[in-house]
Amino acid sequence: MHVVIVGCGRVGSALARDLIEGGHSVAIIDRKAEAFTRLGADFAGQTVIGIGFDREVLIAAGIERAEAVAAVTSGDNSNILVARVARENFGIERVVARIYDPQRAAVYQRLG
Repeated sequence: MHVVIVGCGRVGSALARDLIEGGHSVAIIDRKAEAFTRLGADFAGQTVIGIGFDREVLIAAGIERAEAVAAVTSGDNSNILVARVARENFGIERVVARIYDPQRAAVYQRLG
């Protein structure tokens, strides 16, 4: 299964490594190249520098063949936008967005 992860912080990098170890194909997006150092030199997945809700960046990460997307940046708005683009523009059914604000989380949980 190909998974696109947006955000290469603590959560994104750990998720990427776990998925690779599980035999999955992974592309991880971050706007800062230095964020990819968290992955380690032996990371077997793809790294893409850019804004995670940018259509061209997502295409470069292979979203058109992805079966899942995880938006795990440090910003709720970015994560929500990534999730919507993945679901609405690319038809990805398995989408997870990390939300810090409990009120926003409740609203978006109801929206699906």
